[in-house]
Amino acid sequence: MAGQPGFFDLSDRYEALSAAGDPLERLAAVAALRRNPRGKGGRPPFDPVLMFKILVLQALYSLSDEATEFQIKDRLSFQRFLGLGLDGTVPDATTVWLFRERLVKARAIDRLFARFDAALTDRGYLAMGGQIIDATVVPAPKQRNTEEEKAAIKEGRIPERWQNNPAKIRQKDRDARWSVKYAKAKVKEGADPKAFKPVDLAIPMFGYKNHIGIDRAHGLIRTWDASAANAHDGARLPTLISRGNTASGVWADTAYRSKKNEAFLATGMFTSHIHQRKPHRRAMPERIARANAKRSAVRSAVEHVFAGQKHRMGLVVRTIGIARARIKIGMTNLAYNFQRLAWLEGRIAPA
Repeated sequence: MAGQPGFFDLSDRYEALSAAGDPLERLAAVAALRRNPRGKGGRPPFDPVLMFKILVLQALYSLSDEATEFQIKDRLSFQRFLGLGLDGTVPDATTVWLFRERLVKARAIDRLFARFDAALTDRGYLAMGGQIIDATVVPAPKQRNTEEEKAAIKEGRIPERWQNNPAKIRQKDRDARWSVKYAKAKVKEGADPKAFKPVDLAIPMFGYKNHIGIDRAHGLIRTWDASAANAHDGARLPTLISRGNTASGVWADTAYRSKKNEAFLATGMFTSHIHQRKPHRRAMPERIARANAKRSAVRSAVEHVFAGQKHRMGLVVRTIGIARARIKIGMTNLAYNFQRLAWLEGRIAPA
């Protein structure tokens, strides 16, 4: 019978992980997430830094609480990232849920994000080059409600049928909303101009929105907000503008163009590069089309952020209510910045 793995066996496995380019090792090195020393006496609670790092893993790999517990026990790279040995005690799913609930009640995610942004500045990653603003819908589990229940929710009321059923209320998300995502149809190059043109798609989506502002120089998320999916993007622009950016340029799509927003930017000494809309029932003037194309070349950088969050990190909201959704979205934005910093540091590291 094979014996238990010894210290050197574990060391060899760690070396193999490092040689394979363990992304969590690089992440731990740049994010400086270190566990606090334990106090003496009694059974100590789980270290808050350890618990926070578990939420980072959840955001990076789109894990439920139960899946997180299993993966930590199963994956050596997770254990090393958390600073746990093979004999270390792994927090169970309930402990992870309770810790996240503490963050929800304390509204801590904004302070955590601000602290890391300050650390980025101290490290020399100032917000530079102007800023790009955009939003994306984050899916949530669809609600099966009657028309009467939907009407009550839209009016901010609890449907009558739920009022004497607390369990029902806990299971229903009354903050998420439906929205429509438009996918622009693309005409193939060289296609016959008389041929049938593809139709734009309108895709209904249910959930929340992640509103972000990134700096153009580093591609780091500097500002963010969360809302229901039906929230108007343009109304969030003043909240997302970073006054710490060293350049004045602001890029955004046509949803952010309004007289109110243009006046806001002008008052704050910002330079608007917001897309201009196509005139109603008229062809787009060529000069505006060229200007929009130049803006799109810059603005496309924010789409890489959303692609990373949705496809690589699998961003979805599984919880109930905007307060918990805000923690989920905020942690995803923070975890994205951790990864982005690791990539930026890797570019300048000596060979």
